[in-house]
Amino acid sequence: MTFPVRISPDEAGDIIAVADLLADAARAAILPYFRTGTLATENKSAPGTLSEARYDPVTAADRAAERAMRDILARRRPDDGILGEEFGTTPGTSGLTWVLDPIDGTRGFIAGTPTWGVLIAACDTQGPVYGIIDQPYIGERFVGGFGHANLTGPMWLRTLKTRGDRPLDETTIMTTFPAVGTPLEGAAFAEVADHARIVRYGCDCYAYALLSMGQIDLVIEAGLKAYDICGPIAVVEAAGGIVTNWQGGPAAAGGRVVAAAGQVQHRAALAILSQVP
Repeated sequence: MTFPVRISPDEAGDIIAVADLLADAARAAILPYFRTGTLATENKSAPGTLSEARYDPVTAADRAAERAMRDILARRRPDDGILGEEFGTTPGTSGLTWVLDPIDGTRGFIAGTPTWGVLIAACDTQGPVYGIIDQPYIGERFVGGFGHANLTGPMWLRTLKTRGDRPLDETTIMTTFPAVGTPLEGAAFAEVADHARIVRYGCDCYAYALLSMGQIDLVIEAGLKAYDICGPIAVVEAAGGIVTNWQGGPAAAGGRVVAAAGQVQHRAALAILSQVP
């Protein structure tokens, strides 16, 4: 394996081990709630103009999973910072911050689909250095960083690799909501999608997992938070993909994001997306 100069091999090994512990703990906390038919939800969002803005649900499973992960970090890496969707920011002194989304795709979780996931990223000041996309119900774990990208699951252990360059008219594109952010953002997505071979909706973080394993070409989203994208950035980039904002810059802070399986798809998408003011 290769390591960024800013993190030693021993430190990287501990980050990997702790990230797996976090994902294991989140699985154990979440699965008892899934498809029970009695899951209570709360709406974190005030009424908005888009359907996804009007309903931003949180459940006991979200909170239980983030608490379980925070408990492990308090014991194993107490000097690190934490940014979590449900419980906010805990400052650290080490220069490393764990970015946690206990259930990315809570709407899908509530609906019983198996395309939600646990997102975990270890980030330094330059961005994600290691990440996990974990799907507890299927039992698939996508990991990336420090020179490797792997999928473990019920059927295999395999190396992750994006499919590489492909012309836009041969691509498969995914996004979560048919209305991609604002009307202008949605129109830009629709223009890219008009050139694609296949367009699919609704997979939340699992779309980035599919991209990392060579199944699809582009994921285009808007209105993301850091906890929505830091884990996927680490996995997709380790698998050979590209993740930027719509202007081609860093995407770790969230906002408008495009993930691509190759340079050709990425350039073609940016030629359209970058025109949005």
